[in-house]
Amino acid sequence: MTAHAVATLKLKDPEALAAYREKAGAALARHGGAVLQASTELTRLEGAQSLPDGVAILTFPDRDAAQAWIDDPELAETHALRTKGAETLIALL
Repeated sequence: MTAHAVATLKLKDPEALAAYREKAGAALARHGGAVLQASTELTRLEGAQSLPDGVAILTFPDRDAAQAWIDDPELAETHALRTKGAETLIALL
């Protein structure tokens, strides 16, 4: 069954995050994943928490594929660019 993940980002290093974006699509595709939607233009509908600088909704063929993407040792450098570029939270739905 298709699985989705929500990634929130709080910008730390714009250059590192730009380098991550160049590799992110291929890294996701390696495990059948893709970005369903992403935006830095967020509108608060409810709640008092601070908005992140960006949000992405990721799609994977299933939960195992999402876990394989995050655990893939060959993608460690790509994931490191993301965490250098932004404080992130990725939640699998």
